[in-house]
Amino acid sequence: MALTHRLDWNQEGHDWPHRHASRFIQAGGLRWHVQCMGEGPPILLVHGTGSASHSWRDLMPRLARHFTVIVPDLPGHGFSSPPARFSGFGLPGMATALAALLRQMGYAPALVAGHSAGAAVLARMCLDGHIAPRALVSINGVMLPLPTTVNILFSASARFLSMIPFVSHYVAWRAMDPHALEILLQGTGSQVDQRGMDLYGRLVRNPGHLDGTLNMMVNWDLHPLGRDLARLSTPLVQVIGSNDRTVLPSELRRVKTVLPQARLVTLPGLGHLAHEERPDLVEALLLEQFSPCS
Repeated sequence: MALTHRLDWNQEGHDWPHRHASRFIQAGGLRWHVQCMGEGPPILLVHGTGSASHSWRDLMPRLARHFTVIVPDLPGHGFSSPPARFSGFGLPGMATALAALLRQMGYAPALVAGHSAGAAVLARMCLDGHIAPRALVSINGVMLPLPTTVNILFSASARFLSMIPFVSHYVAWRAMDPHALEILLQGTGSQVDQRGMDLYGRLVRNPGHLDGTLNMMVNWDLHPLGRDLARLSTPLVQVIGSNDRTVLPSELRRVKTVLPQARLVTLPGLGHLAHEERPDLVEALLLEQFSPCS
């Protein structure tokens, strides 16, 4: 595992969103950065590959009026330390580590929401009995393997890049170009505000965060989850941004063939980062899971 410079809380984190809500907790062999805000039933929000807690910055205070909101940086992402072994970047490793964090904090989430790969982590946790929430809300989540040719190309490319010395330093250097970052975010199909641009730029310019992203990509295998998904008993709500260019909406709808009871909610005109574009819509969907009729 490459030893690269990681984000420094006193430098890159000096104005991190909701810094006052941040804690650093030792659990599962990792040093976690996690944010907690509000009072009420615990709700756990899990970001996707390459992101961090900032992704929920506008949704957190809305939900904090109703819930105790728990938002960690996944291992190797943001300000959380990377696992000691590569296997810790895989789906089972992420799920087990996050379960250890929740035990350490004393929380049993009543509701969980995950973005992109974060939804798969939460599904794995539900299937393995780590958590038993009232519902799992997947925001442009990926829970089934991509088509074989795409999956092979994706995995091979990530593995190849992760093995090249200093590749994360090169990518971080390239990310110094604001135009490159703009193109990267445009590829999500979402309109990201300037604050979001600045925070994503901070992440992609950091070699340690990029190492965590590449290592997660290398170890990501959705085939076991795909085989187990049919026995998911937790009610699943799939939120689909119709303009998602990262994961096509048609790919997300495939889950319906495995879990016919899963609910689909399409958000017209929104992209992969729908929860950042319209936190009000996502808040309403999450609150709906606690309504008497849900």
